[in-house]
Amino acid sequence: MLHGGDIYSHEQLIEKDREGLFLDYSVNTNPLGMPPSVREAICAHVDEYQRYPDPSCRALRAGLSTHEGVSEDRIYCGNGAADLIFRLCLARKPRRALICAPTFSEYERAVKLAGGETVFHYLKEAEGFALGRRFLEDLSPGLDMAFLCNPNNPTGRLIDQELLADILRRCREFRILLVMDECFLPFTPAESLAENLGSSLVVLKAFTKTFSMAGLRLGYILAADAALIATVADTGQCWSVSAPAQAAGLVALECTGWVEQSRAVIDTEREFLSYELRDAGFNVFDSDANFLLFCGAASLKERLIGKGVLIRNCSNFHGLDEHYYRVCVKQREQNERLMAAIREVLDEQKN
Repeated sequence: MLHGGDIYSHEQLIEKDREGLFLDYSVNTNPLGMPPSVREAICAHVDEYQRYPDPSCRALRAGLSTHEGVSEDRIYCGNGAADLIFRLCLARKPRRALICAPTFSEYERAVKLAGGETVFHYLKEAEGFALGRRFLEDLSPGLDMAFLCNPNNPTGRLIDQELLADILRRCREFRILLVMDECFLPFTPAESLAENLGSSLVVLKAFTKTFSMAGLRLGYILAADAALIATVADTGQCWSVSAPAQAAGLVALECTGWVEQSRAVIDTEREFLSYELRDAGFNVFDSDANFLLFCGAASLKERLIGKGVLIRNCSNFHGLDEHYYRVCVKQREQNERLMAAIREVLDEQKN
């Protein structure tokens, strides 16, 4: 299992972190970090943490209901998006599921754990890893479930809205449950599919990326089928969302303007970072998200670790190998430090 943010496997990075010199470019969280009001809420509710958290997340679901325009019985909160992916698979037990490659690896792991088989739709590098109409051909009556990540991780590409509508129609026709992962969607101008909820659609969202709450673990699903929500709730232990996470999530919903402010920074800095990486000689793929996929030498990650920088090696993504890397988009000062470290590595390789 390989994911971003694994500072714990590298002692030298832990030391750099203690010194305030560590740069984590392996996790795609908000470059502005956690909103101040969310930090304050976590601390303000400390006295409540001696009690068990509400297993039904009543206050949080009420807030989400208003925020999303969906009734509370169509919402389930979980311990991050990954927890919900596994719960969904255990609830539906798909025999065959369609997954893009490359994409988030937990879809495949969850299907396998639930006893199902994974069918891959390979995205083409020559097409910039964009999802095209070929995907419709793979949506067949023999499938029970299909996963899509919009924008896709690790490629950062948004799915064309017209294509999305056709995919949803095809899933309804063949009674395939489409799980639409929108964890990175708030960083883009694209619209959510949540308004199209029906028996063939579940929308997955998370606070992790948008509000930089990776350590708190908080996500939720939206589904038109209240019975599915109830089954998902029965697939795991009841206290899946901690009290600090519930308190943080409730306040995060009130952070108006935070997403728009973050998006403006991301748009500017993604362009800057993309230009700088290309200028350094890397093949950088177009992205609509808060991260970039690029190609480099297989030794790049390890060499950057020596300089206190962690990037995401993408070798465990189907369709990619050890020459592909993903970096998140941060603020200008940090992005300049990243590029300085990369150029140092490149200069050392020349010498």
